[in-house]
Amino acid sequence: MYAIIEDSGRQYKVQQGDAIEVDLRPVEQGQQTIEFDRVLMVGGTDQAKVGTPVVEGAKVVAQLAGEVKGRKLDVIKFRRRKGYRVKIGHRQRYLRVTVSDIQV
Repeated sequence: MYAIIEDSGRQYKVQQGDAIEVDLRPVEQGQQTIEFDRVLMVGGTDQAKVGTPVVEGAKVVAQLAGEVKGRKLDVIKFRRRKGYRVKIGHRQRYLRVTVSDIQV
């Protein structure tokens, strides 16, 4: 069984056991799970359920695995013949979660 969820304007196709990285959000101290209630579609069974826009009563439960950093991006500004060069690096922080259950 798989589900397509929406989180922070992005869509993810997830199955049980998948590890995904979502945008960082504040979590309470000691919180172990997170629920995604914007489920757009549930499939993998004989009959797929497509929401308008979300499937009623469906949710995806995931275990928090921790905070991770994404790959480094280099931003370079350059003006030729002017002696102007600027290099800035950026690493986005994400929240890694592991899907434990898809409830319909």
